Amino acid sequence: MSEIRVENLCHVYSAGTPFEKKAIENINLTIPQGQLVGVIGHTGSGKSTFIQHLNALLAPTSGKVFVDGRDINENKFSRRDVKWQVGIVFQYPEYQLFEETVYKDIAFGPKNMKLDEKEIDARVREAARFADVDEELFERSPLELSGGQKRRIAIAGVIALRPGVLILDEPTAGLDPAGCRQILDNICSYHRQTGSTVIIVSHNMDDTARIAERIIAFDHGRVALDGTPSQVFSEPEKLVAMGLDVPKATALAMALKAGGVKLQGSIYTHAQLLDAVLRAKEAELC
Repeated sequence: MSEIRVENLCHVYSAGTPFEKKAIENINLTIPQGQLVGVIGHTGSGKSTFIQHLNALLAPTSGKVFVDGRDINENKFSRRDVKWQVGIVFQYPEYQLFEETVYKDIAFGPKNMKLDEKEIDARVREAARFADVDEELFERSPLELSGGQKRRIAIAGVIALRPGVLILDEPTAGLDPAGCRQILDNICSYHRQTGSTVIIVSHNMDDTARIAERIIAFDHGRVALDGTPSQVFSEPEKLVAMGLDVPKATALAMALKAGGVKLQGSIYTHAQLLDAVLRAKEAELC
């Protein structure tokens, strides 16, 4: 398990050139061990740059990133070691599948950790179970499988590292509704059973509202909002001004309020919307 602490983190691309761009600026965050965090933001807001700093894929222009109290950019050894502690599944990870079989693809990370065959096998089967990859697929080529199956195999390949922090960048992108729900249910089950820290980057506000304990919203390279779903979605106008969608229930609540319906409380699920409408109706009748 791992705690992440970020202090005064800044990153500038192409510094000192005409193409210089400040991607993130003065980020200060602590993500406690075991938290399930949703990271949101419009394209170019800095969220992808931020997550790439969490396992030293990018080095800070300034500032520090700590995992379990250790500066991950302190030296080449800490940068190497953190890649086993903090695993990232990038958007459309199935395009990175390359081994002959599903089993070999899931086993690729553990083999690079120089584990023995027995430990590798245990990790492959454990990861496959968490990601809902049927062992009957182990000898199949991953390239023959469906998009949803490929996505789960790619996730299993990172889970097999047993990272203390699992980061997923748009894990449901391009999947149908059933595939989206299955992937998210697998992730939530993994989080509950392992107690690992999970960070999900997503444009889907309904998914984020449904599963996240905490939401961090990026805007123009800075943290604009940080709190529980109830706190973040209590300010839908701010999210809209940042170029973000809001959950469908929130959007409908905003429309009803604009039409004169007096709804109370933070609304980001359909159950909350129904409850708020019923309470508003009861208040009218009293």
